[in-house]
Amino acid sequence: MNDDFFMQLALDIAWKYQLLTYPNPAVGAVVTLDGKILSVEAHQKAGTSHAEVLALLSAYETLSQKKIDFNRFDAQKAHTFLRTVSKDFFSACSIYVTLEPCAHEGKTPSCASLLELLNLKRVIIGMKDPIAGHDKGAERLKHVTFGICEKECEALLEPFIIWQKRTFILFKLAQTTNGRIGGGYLSSKASLTHVHKIREVCDTLLIGGNTVREDRPTLDCRFTNGNAPNIIIYTKNDNLDREIPLFHIKNRDVSVKDKLDFLQKPGFILVEGGEGMLKVLKEKIDWILFYQTPKLSTNDLSYNIDMKLAFLHQVKIDVDLMIWSRHLGD
Repeated sequence: MNDDFFMQLALDIAWKYQLLTYPNPAVGAVVTLDGKILSVEAHQKAGTSHAEVLALLSAYETLSQKKIDFNRFDAQKAHTFLRTVSKDFFSACSIYVTLEPCAHEGKTPSCASLLELLNLKRVIIGMKDPIAGHDKGAERLKHVTFGICEKECEALLEPFIIWQKRTFILFKLAQTTNGRIGGGYLSSKASLTHVHKIREVCDTLLIGGNTVREDRPTLDCRFTNGNAPNIIIYTKNDNLDREIPLFHIKNRDVSVKDKLDFLQKPGFILVEGGEGMLKVLKEKIDWILFYQTPKLSTNDLSYNIDMKLAFLHQVKIDVDLMIWSRHLGD
């Protein structure tokens, strides 16, 4: 079990929360002692404790055999507690983190200053923070190793880098193993719940006019009891039935557009659709997220389009296979 092994554990846990941390990046962390794993944690939601802090709290519980008595996701309380731990408590430990610990003070305190105080034996970092003002946290630390699983850490961070400059576009597709779409729910409840979690955090859910006309969807977040996303319907023909539930969810905006010029603004848009929207957005899609269910179907609905993809990460979610993919262009 070398540095690559432990960093891969940090990557795997971070992918579990990919995009759910928006507008923050997905980050994972692992704390070890003499080659033994003490904790594996990830940042889970913007405004809450970062991966390093959660990993240190879990490691503290493992080493001390004591449970903390406060909300570990409260970053202020978590930092305050860790700063009261004896100075040498973590001195023999190592921490692996996919992204350079933050140097700045924002909604949460600086992780770099905390690690500087705790003075761990080693700090192993996947990649440097590319955002000016957030970077250079490692300059405050001793015994730092950079570049472990760097390409994999860069792939994990890619959405965060994109939505700083323009819209990051994720296209979600649910399909059978033989590539059929449509015909009602294809995904397991666990996959549907995951989609609803993404809907909760995205700036906008983009759909096509045919989806509205044919499926008459609601597109809420009922599986997570969250707020329904704002909707943009892209269509050249606004003959939509305004009486369907889609238009009557409280506290959200639904707009109809015949141009895609809004895609240049920094942010995160989730797209749900089929072949039509895939073709319209072919040159604009950044990633595709597949939820592949273990079924074969005679349904004729599929998507006839040429796109080159690179698989970034895959994991089972209940019976389904969730595959994160990057669009490589033509």
